[in-house]
Amino acid sequence: MTRQLTDQLGDLISGGALAIGSLLPSERTLANSLGVARNVVRGSYEYLEKAGIVQRDGRKGRRVRAKTSRKKAAPRKTVKKAAAKKR
Repeated sequence: MTRQLTDQLGDLISGGALAIGSLLPSERTLANSLGVARNVVRGSYEYLEKAGIVQRDGRKGRRVRAKTSRKKAAPRKTVKKAAAKKR
């Protein structure tokens, strides 16, 4: 059930039905309107947060996050590897 809700919310966000910066419904409101348990909504919201799609906005709730292009950083050399190369 959580997976289905996560997919539906993801589709709404990627399709533009939920705009960047828009506030998502509270867990209780969405759970009541869909007729599911609150932990289903909470699990879905937490997954979307971990994926970087939504962000928590303090006590106000969760908002759709702006898309950010993340560049991969160059791999860092550890201190041990750098010291070994100097020898």
